[in-house]
Amino acid sequence: MKFIVLGSGTSVPHPQRSSSGYWLETENGSLLFDCSASAIHRMAQENLDWANLDAIWISHFHLDHVGGLAPFLFGAKYAPETQERKKPLKIFGAKGLEKLIESFDEANDYGLFEQPFPIEVIEVEPLEKFEILPEAEAVAVKTPHTDESLAIHIRNKNNKTLVYTADTGFTKDLGTLARGVDLLVMECSFFKDKPVEKHLELAEAMDLTSYAKPKRAMLTHFYPEWDKVDFQKEVAKFSPLCEVIEAKDGLRLEIT
Repeated sequence: MKFIVLGSGTSVPHPQRSSSGYWLETENGSLLFDCSASAIHRMAQENLDWANLDAIWISHFHLDHVGGLAPFLFGAKYAPETQERKKPLKIFGAKGLEKLIESFDEANDYGLFEQPFPIEVIEVEPLEKFEILPEAEAVAVKTPHTDESLAIHIRNKNNKTLVYTADTGFTKDLGTLARGVDLLVMECSFFKDKPVEKHLELAEAMDLTSYAKPKRAMLTHFYPEWDKVDFQKEVAKFSPLCEVIEAKDGLRLEIT
């Protein structure tokens, strides 16, 4: 599996970090984790085959995670690259996702569901397994961020595993979900003295990493305060048991 960071930042405009978006490439298909407004252009900048994207995972309904979904569908409807496409695009997320897309659609009668290819919206239940890509099993758990927020665990046919927390407050449930995974992708919005409970700061993220014991961890969703922080120096103070990677736009990892 290949993992590509499209956006490692937040809703706050930043010259090097765009808003949330991550691309997962497997032997049997591609998956976009979250779809900010910037993510749809970042796919093109990274020369990814966005026209044949198989699935989209929406972790929650904040605009820096879902604000690009309607524009992506609007663009795909008319793009020359998608006119011969026949396979469906599956969009996964929590209850309320289809209503959200319909609300975007009705704002100006865009016909977002009237594509050259089928659109399937799948609203998942926490703790119920589902196939997110062919031969890739997923399960989602609720996280303390918004009412609908979900973290996701994915396992492919080769037993390679990944957890994407998306935005979340501190909960040991994430450590349990990510126990021993090949890659844990976890938000770390603040360095320290976080102003809100529904995000993580570095000490909490490192606590969860220590508890989960993944093979590798990637921290992401950085607010601009991180610009003044020496990431590796601060992470080293926690004596991590695995490699802890700073997400950066354009970073590519092999999950082997």
